[in-house]
Amino acid sequence: MTKISDSDIKKVCVIGAGTMGSGIAAQCANAGVEVLLLDITSDAGRNAVAEGAIERIKKSDPPLLMRKENVELISVGNIEDDLDKAGQCDWICEAIVERLDIKRQLYSNLLPHLKPTTLVSSNTSTIPIKLLVEENPQDFRERFCITHFFNPVRYMRLLELVRGEETRSDVIEVLHEFNDKMLGKGVVNCADTPGFLGNRVGVFALQAAVHEAVALELKIEEADAIFGRPMGIPKTGAFGLYDLIGLDLMGDVVRSLNTILDQGDPFMEVGGENKVVNDQVARGFTGNKGDGGFYREVGEDKQAWDLQSGDWRPRVRELPELAQRGEKGGINVLIEGDDKLSIFAWRVLARILTYSASLIPDVTHSPQDIDDAMKLGYNWVQGPFEMIDTIGSGKFVERLEQEGWHVPDFLRDNAGKPFYEAQGSLLKVRHWDGELHPVNLPEGVVRFHMTRRTLKPVLENAGASLFHLQDGLRLVEFHTKANALDADCMEIVKAAAENPGPGIIVHNDAQHFSAGVNLERFLEMIEAKDWDGIGKFLDGFQTAVEALLYCDAPVVGAPSGLAIGGGYEVLAHCDKVVAHTNSVLGLVESSVGVVPGGGGVKETYLRWYKATGDWAKAARKTFDQVGYALTATSPDEAVAMQYFVEGRDQQVMNRDRLIEASRVALANMHNGYKPREKPQFMLAGGEAHDEMVAFLENGKEKGWFFPHDVTVASAIAKIMTGGSWSEKLVVTERDMYARERASFIELAKTPETLERITQLLRNGNAIRN
Repeated sequence: MTKISDSDIKKVCVIGAGTMGSGIAAQCANAGVEVLLLDITSDAGRNAVAEGAIERIKKSDPPLLMRKENVELISVGNIEDDLDKAGQCDWICEAIVERLDIKRQLYSNLLPHLKPTTLVSSNTSTIPIKLLVEENPQDFRERFCITHFFNPVRYMRLLELVRGEETRSDVIEVLHEFNDKMLGKGVVNCADTPGFLGNRVGVFALQAAVHEAVALELKIEEADAIFGRPMGIPKTGAFGLYDLIGLDLMGDVVRSLNTILDQGDPFMEVGGENKVVNDQVARGFTGNKGDGGFYREVGEDKQAWDLQSGDWRPRVRELPELAQRGEKGGINVLIEGDDKLSIFAWRVLARILTYSASLIPDVTHSPQDIDDAMKLGYNWVQGPFEMIDTIGSGKFVERLEQEGWHVPDFLRDNAGKPFYEAQGSLLKVRHWDGELHPVNLPEGVVRFHMTRRTLKPVLENAGASLFHLQDGLRLVEFHTKANALDADCMEIVKAAAENPGPGIIVHNDAQHFSAGVNLERFLEMIEAKDWDGIGKFLDGFQTAVEALLYCDAPVVGAPSGLAIGGGYEVLAHCDKVVAHTNSVLGLVESSVGVVPGGGGVKETYLRWYKATGDWAKAARKTFDQVGYALTATSPDEAVAMQYFVEGRDQQVMNRDRLIEASRVALANMHNGYKPREKPQFMLAGGEAHDEMVAFLENGKEKGWFFPHDVTVASAIAKIMTGGSWSEKLVVTERDMYARERASFIELAKTPETLERITQLLRNGNAIRN
């Protein structure tokens, strides 16, 4: 086979137009790569199956496409008529049914059509490479590997890249780099072992939680509350994740692992046939895709399955006290008690962490591979070995031995030693041989939660930290729950702006950049009628972002995930935004009954004026999108809302490359940098105001809007127009800040806003504004 580079992958063929194949095809299209999507023929038409997949991609929620036009890069066909087209593609990714005989037949049919440089991979998670390719010629075996994506492909960061005994090194190198830089994946190289790494540990963890919850006779809400955010695991927990995936599908996954794992594997202790799961499937409760699984909604009633009575009951919404303490204090808080929930937390963690340690060295030589797989593939905040470090390996092993747990050799041999250790500017990880080696990351990849272990904050409080990086750049990191912004966060932003060095990056690599300001704190102030307190916070927020905007060095905001409400307002005051392609941007304050109070209306109004050259048009554009609390699910979508400035801002497919891209952007802006000149604004006047209010009143009469929607949107209109009798007055930027602040406080005084914020927090949504 001729050696190729990742730049030679110009066209990809995905065979199999199901959930995974469609997701892979859509992500390739998001990267600007042409895709051929093939499936079987159908009585409904030769290409009907693949055409149906295209329709599902278009309607997907959350959207698989970063912009709707990307679907035009996907052409369709079938495996009877179009294998010659497939063979001319640069990479063929097979994602068909998990049947060895069908996969082998497909590969046999492909062989005559393959050009010499075509790479071939399978998305399988259960069938060893050796079995897949053993009937094929050596040339095919050398260019074949497994590329195991996680669903949904656009949003799940992990790609497990599995090399066969005969796979050429350049094949792995090319697919590694293409999937990293073009598709935005965190690539973990895996051995060809059952379940690889992500599902091997992830499914075991899920089974361990269900097993222990049943054994300890817990309510499913209790189990999910502990095996969730307090452990740094998504809030769905175990039973909620079963519902999300599907009880029947999860049962098949567990059975598959049972058949391919050694019978002595600890998985067998928790991964056998589960009566609770099987009984629910037999009753027809297969999860969210049907009438519920372990949770369901009947009209307005939210119900949970009671493991003891075997019947539905009202869902318990209140978090157990231990879960609340665990969210603040971490996993050590969860396992220190002797109550039933603490015992549950300990048993689950003991199983997961010892199982992870048992995989070294037979499955991988490095704990980092397992930690990366769980963080990238299952959205865990910490991987298993990072959790052991948090507990303390010596303390953990001592308790395991006292209680008679089996302690894997790798864990026992390194008891009392950290698995990760900072040595100067290097973070090192302890490998199978007990020696420390630098963590393994591709050039240009920075995961700041790892980097921060080698740094000492210059300034830090409960909300945020300020770091000076090796090149002198400043980095502001938020670290509250959901990165909800409070006065502490803005104190750090202001401090960075006062001493910006050669430039500032505002970034964190939590799941969300910021879900807005802390509504829990606002609710406290509203209930206390502390209007001065609200005014003081808003003034501090505005002062901080204004200082950021006009400081003496360039500023880059580098978000991923949610960057909404106050989080977006911070970005709006940066010189440039370098955003992950899955960033959600927008101003959502109107949905909770207030207006943006941190300069969001001001900046959006100014951007629309620059785009239209007309203050009245700019006011109406801003009124429409801020009033409806519209958000963009990608930077591409945000361009049309002026939340992302085309030609100035930049998007990056791999969120692990945000810091490097930000560094380059700052370097390019540094020489001769000057902050923007302070603009003047023209209020759009009474005529523009009255048109907007008339629209609102008409909408209220037709039932489009609630009365408080009209009140809030009218306030947005007034900020930009001056009100019904206003002239088209020229005002300063500080005047615009003041107008936002005054409107926010007036709306905060209304009972409707109090009710909306209370309801939002009661429903457990993100603490956002």
